[in-house]
Order: sequence, then C-alpha cells, then structure tokens
Amino acid sequence: MFSRVFILFVIGAVFSGPLVADDAGVDGRIGQAWEVVWGRFYLPEVNTFGDYLSSYEKGKEQAHLPTAEEVKRQYPNPCGYSTGMEDGAILGGAMLSVLCDRFAVTKEEALREKAASVFAGLKLCATVHGVRGFVARNVCREDAKSVYINSSRDQVTHFVHGLWQYYRSPLADEGTKKEIRGVVADVAERMIAFVTPENDFDFCRADGTRCPLGICRMWNVQAHEAARLPMIYAAAWDATREERYREAWRRYAAEAIAQSASPGENKPAYALLQMQCSLEVLHELEPDAALKATIHERMRHVRDLAAKRFGSVVQQISKKSAEEMRMVGPDWRHVPVWKNQKGYPNPQWGPYREVWHLTREAGESAMVMLMSDPDAVSPEQRNALGKMIRDFDYMHNSSCGIIYHLAAYWKARRHHLLP
Repeated sequence: MFSRVFILFVIGAVFSGPLVADDAGVDGRIGQAWEVVWGRFYLPEVNTFGDYLSSYEKGKEQAHLPTAEEVKRQYPNPCGYSTGMEDGAILGGAMLSVLCDRFAVTKEEALREKAASVFAGLKLCATVHGVRGFVARNVCREDAKSVYINSSRDQVTHFVHGLWQYYRSPLADEGTKKEIRGVVADVAERMIAFVTPENDFDFCRADGTRCPLGICRMWNVQAHEAARLPMIYAAAWDATREERYREAWRRYAAEAIAQSASPGENKPAYALLQMQCSLEVLHELEPDAALKATIHERMRHVRDLAAKRFGSVVQQISKKSAEEMRMVGPDWRHVPVWKNQKGYPNPQWGPYREVWHLTREAGESAMVMLMSDPDAVSPEQRNALGKMIRDFDYMHNSSCGIIYHLAAYWKARRHHLLP
C-alpha cells in the first residue's frame, strides 16, 4: 500500500495539473511521432526498423548502418551491438503491438498494409539466413540478406509476442495467419531442440555454437526472464494447436510463474516490459484458475514496479535541456571508446546513450502500466502520460524509443484512458 501511495505522490508531484489538458497537443505530438517512425526509422529495403538516427538530414538519418561487407565479417561484433542493427526484431514486435491497438481504436484499413510490411520484416529476420527457428536481430539494408549471428532472448520475446498479437488481431487474414503459424512453430522447434541441459538451456547462435554472453539462455535465468520459454511454447500452441507445444508449455508454466515472483526492484524498463509481455500471453491462455490468478498477481507487481520507474525516468528527462534531448547518435565506427564484452568489441556511444535510453524507458515503463488492470490507472498517471507526450519534440529525437511512446498512447486509447 505504501509503495502505491508513494508512486502516485511522485507522479503527481512531477505532473501536477488537470487531467490530460490540451488533448489536441497530445494527438498532434503522436502524429509527429508516427511520421518520424515511418519516415526516419523504418527501413523499407528490409521492412524493419533501425535503433537510432545519426542525422536529421533527409536520406542520411541512418547512414551509420553496417555495410553488407561489415555484417558478413561480423564487425564490430556478432550481436551488431551499437550499430543500429541491434534491436530490429524487438522493434518490429513492438510495432505490431502498436498497429493492433491502433486498429482496435480507429479501424483504419490502411493499417493492414503497415502490419503486413512489419510482418514481412520479422519473417525476413527468421528466414533469410536459412537457419530454422533462428530470429536474427535485423537484416542488412544494403543486401537485404546479411545478419549478425548472435540473437538474444529479448529479441525472441518481442518477436513472438508481436506475432501472437497480430495472429489474434483482425488485421491478419487467413493467408497471413498460416505464415505466422509456420514462423512461430519454427521458433518453438528450435527451442525444443536446443534449449536442453546439455546446452545449458541456450538456443545458440545461428552457427549452432553457444552464446558466450548468456543472453540466449532460456531457463535457469533471472525472475524477469523465467516466463519467456513457456510463453513461446504457449503462443506456438495457440497458433497451431500442436500437442507437442502444449506439452512443452505445461512442462515449464507453473515453475516459471513461481520463479517470476520477485523481479529486481531496479530492473530497467525494457526488462519489465519483456516480462509483462511474457506474462500477458501466459495469463490469456492459462486454463488453471489458480495459476491464472497467480499470473495476474505477478502482472500487477510488475505494473507497480513500472509505475515507480516511470516516475523516476520522467524526472530525469525533466532535468535534460532541449539541446541534450535533440542529440543524435554517432557513427559507431569512429567513437573513441570501445568495450570488450567477453570477446565482443562494443563501440560506446558516450553521452548519447543516456538520451537514447531515457527516451525508450519513458515509453516502455508507461506501456507496462497499461498492460494489466488498465482501469486501475489513476487520473494522475493518465495526466503523466499525456504530459510526457506533449513535452517531447519527436521531430528532433533520435531514439527508437519513440516507438514505445506510440505503443503507450495507443494502448491507453484502446482502454479509453485518453480522449
């Protein structure tokens, strides 16, 4: 009880004022965000999204992206860390969430083409390399086929969650649903084959070798990661009704929920969002009433953590100058500091990293709050979301975190929390 009162106090202190005043301002800002995402972040050559902008000049926004030659030799590292090709599967999954929610509100027929494009990009990430069930982070824009060979459980989480939502949405026609069934089943098959005690429950890199970073391990993981493996199996079962996926889901479900009880209080917003995405699928599909209630409790707890995080993040953003928030990212090839992550050289962005991260955290944490018990969102929290959107200069923000601002806005609209 104390924590909830404290959260409301913090948000109310930062965002005092009438409930979502100046609604036209909110809609106008979101319109800008939509145009920026599709005009600057979207990569039409591969139907995916890049991570950041290194320029606001038309045609040069993502000139920093790796060349085909660089990707083929896995430069600067097999994850594509810091290159702009790091999170394409995550962002595509998140954008499918945006499109499903927006369509539920507006019924715009034009969104069908947008969703089909995003799905095409995600399918490319899962098929272009010829490794069944492997979800690449992104696909090289230059040749539309080269990928980095090290994925992560984060990529797969948003990838499957987004496809699951799309599958259950009226946006997907029967032909598309058939394709989704195939893609999700392939991911589940890879998990069955690779996520074993012999592999330390690692789904491995595209070349079949163990990931040295531990980011592809799907079991014996932290609390915020425990629900991801059964979520993948549950989504595959929901789409295909194949018994082998139902059995895999049930084998892990109860233990995963038990392990999900105590995520770290200071986990970043992306970790909370991925946890909530996993729990959302499991909650929706869980047949046992008692376990379903426990999953709901877990989701409420994650929601409270995210609300606290949201208050903290918007306070941090309020201390940034307009010039800082307009900062663009670097060409990673020429940054002065590189970090060695277990043999993976990772170029460091310097001060830009914080601006990129805060923009993303603001949207991610708001999104988490809206995914469980939306009716419990207080007037203060609605006002906080509206003010966050109004205060952002989306035309001069270079972080892919803008996608999560769209996600939070349309989720709030879907639940009638914003006019």
